[in-house]
Amino acid sequence: MELTLFWTDFSQRELEKIYEHYREKAGVRTAKKLIKVIYDETLKLKNQPRIGQEEELLENRKQEFRYLVYKNYKIIYWINEKERRIEINDVFDTRQNPIKIERTK
Repeated sequence: MELTLFWTDFSQRELEKIYEHYREKAGVRTAKKLIKVIYDETLKLKNQPRIGQEEELLENRKQEFRYLVYKNYKIIYWINEKERRIEINDVFDTRQNPIKIERTK
């Protein structure tokens, strides 16, 4: 069963922040490449939505949040069975304090 990917507004803003940071520090080409690879990582979720580990720091939420890791980033998502989609909720830089992960909507 192939699910669709849905990026929340929050996750899109986080991706934009990552892009802006790398655009300033490393250039447009590097920033675009990083964003593309992060996005491409999520494509495998369409056919294998449960490959990500459960996010223990968000286990108190009603949704079962999972994550994939790419470099320093956790791509946090949950499987919305009702809508038949995977909702990407956050792209979290793991170099931050882990407590900040609770900002995920």
